Amino acid sequence: MASPKHQPAYEITGKDSNEGQSSIQDVEKSEKRLSQVDVARITKVSSIITVLVSGLALFSDGYNAQIIGYMEPLFTDLYKDGMSSIIKTRLSNAYLIGEIFGMLFFGFIIDKIGRRTGIVFATFFLVLGILLATAAHGTSQLGMFWMMIVARGIAGFGAGGEYPTCGTGSAEASDESEYVRRKRGFLVAVATDFAIDFGFVMAGVIALIVIECYHENVSSGIWRVCFGLGFVLPLVLFFFRIRMVESTQYRKHAIKRNVPYWLIIKRYWKPMLGTSLAWFFYDFVTYPFGIFSSTIIGQLNPNNILIQNIGYGTVVNCFYLPGCLTGGLLMDRIGRKQTMSLGFALWAILGFILGGALNPIQSVFPLFIVLYGIFNSLGEMGPGVATFLCAAESFPTPLRGHFMGFAAAVGKAGAAIGTQVFTPIQDSFNDTQKGTQAVFLIGAGFAAIGGIIAWVFIPDRDRDLESEDAKFRSYLAENGYEGTFGESLMHEVRTTAFKAEVIKTS
Repeated sequence: MASPKHQPAYEITGKDSNEGQSSIQDVEKSEKRLSQVDVARITKVSSIITVLVSGLALFSDGYNAQIIGYMEPLFTDLYKDGMSSIIKTRLSNAYLIGEIFGMLFFGFIIDKIGRRTGIVFATFFLVLGILLATAAHGTSQLGMFWMMIVARGIAGFGAGGEYPTCGTGSAEASDESEYVRRKRGFLVAVATDFAIDFGFVMAGVIALIVIECYHENVSSGIWRVCFGLGFVLPLVLFFFRIRMVESTQYRKHAIKRNVPYWLIIKRYWKPMLGTSLAWFFYDFVTYPFGIFSSTIIGQLNPNNILIQNIGYGTVVNCFYLPGCLTGGLLMDRIGRKQTMSLGFALWAILGFILGGALNPIQSVFPLFIVLYGIFNSLGEMGPGVATFLCAAESFPTPLRGHFMGFAAAVGKAGAAIGTQVFTPIQDSFNDTQKGTQAVFLIGAGFAAIGGIIAWVFIPDRDRDLESEDAKFRSYLAENGYEGTFGESLMHEVRTTAFKAEVIKTS
C-alpha cells in the first residue's frame, strides 16, 4: 500500500492534461485503476532496481574515469612521439568535459521526460564512446590519440547523464518508506560515491590483471582490453533500466512544461550556490589526486616500476571506500552539511601536514602511502558522500534533475580545471618533491574554502522529500503559478516490462 506520507496536506492548484501532465488528483485516480497490490509491488521492485542499478552504473563511471590514469604511463612507453604533456592532459580532461555537457543536458531533460528515458539514452552514449575509444586508430600516433580523445568525450557525455539520473533516482527511491528514509544517507552514499570509488579501485585491479596476462610486456592490447571491459556492465544494465518506473515523488510533482524558472531561482539561489561551489572545490582537489595517484607515487617511489606504481595507486584508492561508508553513517547521525563541513576541515588539515612535512614523511615510503590514502579517505567521508545527497535534498522534485545536473557539472568543471593545472604546477618547480608539496598545499587550501562554503550556504532540510515539495507547491500557488503537475502511473507502466502483468490485473 502507498505510504501515508504521499497524501498531500495542502491545496492543489494546476490544470488537467491529456498528454501525461496532470494534477496530483489525476495521478491518484489513475493509480486506482491498478490494484493496491500492483501499485505496491511495482513501486517496491522499481525502487530496489533503481538503487542497485544506480550503484552499478556509477561503479562503471568510476572505472572508466580512472582507467585512463593507469594507462597513461603505458602510453608514454608505447607512443613516445604522440604522448606529449598536452595530449596527456586532454586525455584526462576529455571524459570530464564530456561529463559536464552530459550533466547539464540530462539534468534538464530528466525533469521533462523522466528519469528512466534519460538514463537509457545516457547508457547509449556511454557504450558508444567506450567502443570507439577501444577501437581508436590513426595514420599517426597523434591521430590515434585524437580519436581516443573524441571517443572519451562521447563516453563522458553518457557518464555525465548518470549523475543526475542516478543521484535523483536513488534519493527518490529511498524515500518510499519511513524506515528506508532514515537510512537514506548510508544507502545513497553506497549507491553513488562508494560505487564510483569502487570503480576506481577495480580499474587498478583490472589493469594489474591484464598486465600480468601480458607477462608485463608493454603492448597496445593492454589498454584496448582495459578500455573494452568498461562497456560490458553498462550494456548488461540496459535490461534492468527498461524495467524501471518513475518514483512516486516524480509521478506526483513533475512539471513538464511552463517551468517558472524566475520563481525557482528566487527561492533556491542560495542552496544552488552552496551545492555547486562545494562540489567544485571537492572535485578540484579529489580528481587530480585520484587520477594522477600512480604518477605521484612514480615520482616519489625510488623503484618507479609500472606495475608497482599501479599497485601502489590501487592501494591508495582503496582508502576511498571506508571513507564513503563512514560518511554515509555520519550523514544519518549528525546531518548532511555537518558531515560535509567536517570532512572538508579534516581533509584540509591533513593536506597541510603532507604538504608541509613531505620530506620526512616520504623518507618512510609506506608511511606516505598510508597518509596519502587517509587524505583521500577524508575527502570521501565528507564532501564525497554529501555532495550527491545535499544536491538531491536541497531542491524540490520537479527541478531536482536541473539542480543536481548543474551542481555536478560545476563540480566536474572543478575536476577539469584541477587536472589541467595539476601537472603544470608540479612542473613549475625544478624539484619534483617541491612540486608535489605545492599541489598538496593548494589542495588543502581549496578544501578549507569548500568547508566554509558548505557550512554557510547549504541548508538543513527535512529528510522527507514530500515536505519540501509541499512547501514548493505552496510557494508557487502564493505567487500565482497555474501550471500542471505529475504523470499517471498507468501511462508509465505501459512502456515498461510491467505492462503485461498490469493489464491483466487492471
